[in-house]
Amino acid sequence: MSRLHETNSPSPAGKSKFSRCWLGWAWILVAAIAACGCLSGLRSGPWQRFEFEQPQMGVPFRIVLYAESETLASTAARAAFARVAELNQIFSDYEDDSELSQLSRTSGSGGAVPVSDELWRLLNVAQAMSRKSDGAFDITVGPLVQVWRRARRQRELPTMDVIAEAKTRVGWEKVVLDPRTHTAKLLVPGMRLDLGSIAKGRALDEALRVLREHGIKCALVTGSGDMAIGDPPPGRAGWRIELAPLDAPGAPPTRFLSLRNCGFATSGDLFQHVELGGKRYSHIVDPHTGLGMTDHSLVVVIAPDCLTANSLSTTTCVVGPRRGLALVESTRGASARVTRKPDERVEATESPGFARFYEK
Repeated sequence: MSRLHETNSPSPAGKSKFSRCWLGWAWILVAAIAACGCLSGLRSGPWQRFEFEQPQMGVPFRIVLYAESETLASTAARAAFARVAELNQIFSDYEDDSELSQLSRTSGSGGAVPVSDELWRLLNVAQAMSRKSDGAFDITVGPLVQVWRRARRQRELPTMDVIAEAKTRVGWEKVVLDPRTHTAKLLVPGMRLDLGSIAKGRALDEALRVLREHGIKCALVTGSGDMAIGDPPPGRAGWRIELAPLDAPGAPPTRFLSLRNCGFATSGDLFQHVELGGKRYSHIVDPHTGLGMTDHSLVVVIAPDCLTANSLSTTTCVVGPRRGLALVESTRGASARVTRKPDERVEATESPGFARFYEK
């Protein structure tokens, strides 16, 4: 969970209808950043602070930036949101006409499908992380995600037969990428790709890139609990980000980070979970077992970009702190903090480089 703090008084928080996960973290995050309306400007020397919001990818995307004029800020923000919408039309597993959905419908056909440069990039990132994590990260997990979404709606534990059937259509090895032809082939009928664990990170990175192309360097773009962070506000060493504690007795107290020019991602079961049969199941599914994760945890990853942070935070939730932090430490420029409550005791573990981000 995270919250952005600024010295300026925030305007009233707005209301949005969310259709995807991270609702609770998203609301806590954006309530501290932005306004209900599209724009507010606050002067800071020659710069003005502006805030923009649009629903994108099923969650509120918000941009906080510093610019010399409202015209420049508005133009840059519109371009950034347009880029996010463009990527959603490629990566969404909700939109029937998205490129990803069209690819999923070819599963089991035996045909290799040409894919766009954007989708090719994300598929390769996903497959690389799957290999690195021995399949703990897996974008073919869509059939299992559907099973657990239905379980949360109906509040009924899925049978092992249902889970076993869904697992026959899951497995990162069932995706074949051919770099010579720039094609993807899905080997098993009924596969459903789900890029939710990394698509938002890529979109946030791209939104920040577009802002920079318009000359906006002091900016932060958020989508739920994830952020792409540029240069800090004028006169500040970094953007001040709050790490709220895990919602459990004995959890470590709130800490603050100072971040600049990096990606930031959170994963866990804090708001997206269901109690079934006396057990708490997360919306994050373990591809190996087919079960929703039962480890009450909060993972925070800081990396050179939000796409990398996204993939590492999700993977760490699945493999646990020991293996997860090893993956983080093997990734250049990445650091992580894992807070979990495996039983009655709260544990907090950090990678060696994480402490440098704490506010001095």
